[in-house]
Amino acid sequence: MRILKKNLWFVLFLILSVTLCSCGTSSGKNEANTGENSTQAQAAGDQTAEATTEDVAAVDETAPEIEGLTYVSSMDLQYADCFNVYYYKDGFKLIDIPLSGRYLVVPDGAEAPSGLPEDIIVVYQPLDQIYLAATGSMSFFDKLDAIDTITMSSLDVNGWTLQAPIDAMKAGKIEFAGKYSEPEYEMMVKKGCDLALESTMILHTPEVQEMIEDLGIPVMIDRCSYETEVLGRIEWIKLYGALLNKEDKAEEAFAEQKAIVDSMEEFENTGKTVAFFSVNSDRSVVVRKTADIIPNMIEIAGGKYVFEDLKDPSTASASMNLSMEEFYKTAVNADYIIYNGTIETPLSSVDDLLGKDPLFEEFKAVKEGNVWTVDKSWYQDTSNVANLIVDMNIMLTDGDQSGLTFMKKVSK
Repeated sequence: MRILKKNLWFVLFLILSVTLCSCGTSSGKNEANTGENSTQAQAAGDQTAEATTEDVAAVDETAPEIEGLTYVSSMDLQYADCFNVYYYKDGFKLIDIPLSGRYLVVPDGAEAPSGLPEDIIVVYQPLDQIYLAATGSMSFFDKLDAIDTITMSSLDVNGWTLQAPIDAMKAGKIEFAGKYSEPEYEMMVKKGCDLALESTMILHTPEVQEMIEDLGIPVMIDRCSYETEVLGRIEWIKLYGALLNKEDKAEEAFAEQKAIVDSMEEFENTGKTVAFFSVNSDRSVVVRKTADIIPNMIEIAGGKYVFEDLKDPSTASASMNLSMEEFYKTAVNADYIIYNGTIETPLSSVDDLLGKDPLFEEFKAVKEGNVWTVDKSWYQDTSNVANLIVDMNIMLTDGDQSGLTFMKKVSK
């Protein structure tokens, strides 16, 4: 049955009352059954975008059989490993995000077939009241001209670096609806929220996800940050294209970024080593695992990630913590160091880095003036992430810094 978009105040009152009485008890969600990162939905256009074999891949024998629906084809994905999209007759689509969930997208005016498996979450089009907590996916909506489908955000206007959501919030088109761990449930109900698009951070507060679902609002968890290739992450725009009936526009946007990456094949390997990191308040250093998008981008740009075989099987996260002493052993002789300012504050000077730990004074890159930083906009601007590779190549080849998008050289 469709999600009731209005007049759910009484239901909300009952649920909130039970929650207050239970004082934080929750059955939670198993991380193996729900996954990370985020996805977002949008109002469907005039078309229902029924798939044909002309614009999607050949028949996939592994496609789920859904009683009452006739499978047509699967989305052609070249790089992404963390999602699939299956097309069925009459405009139905199944978005499968392993370790996150399966989402049946029902076209406007239709109803979901009866007897669906319990693990399939139903999402009804058109989507025009989205709560977005997967902030890294906002740029996909921007590329798809679908910002207007997002009316609630987990960031306030000062939390955004992208201009589109800043403008929308200033115009009152997007409202701050509480951070992912403390959303404004009443606002979500009042506005008739038809999808909560979350990052994997929601897994740290399973009771919040459960509350949203109890209100009849589907929760979709994006996992694009788990892609290990840059084009795999960018290809997630196709998932949002399917969700919003904007497949053609998504293909165009992906092709633009792919062309940038393809043009980098001519970049010669400089042999120069690069460390990419940030420093916590306890002096521990956050680095990326070797099998991650950042080392992949460094290699494409013509460099070499300083950590050749860095793994941590205890966590699925793309990053891991090292002690300063462990980091020093490998990174002290790196030709370049890039400070990750997407989470921590970007460096404004080398003195900022030395203030985090005086041991950095002994680093080769510090001595030779090869300290760089990435600003906060990179994490939110996922649809243009290939431009970071261009920045890295400019760094490695001492190129024209006026062409930088996300990086800057840090001076004394």
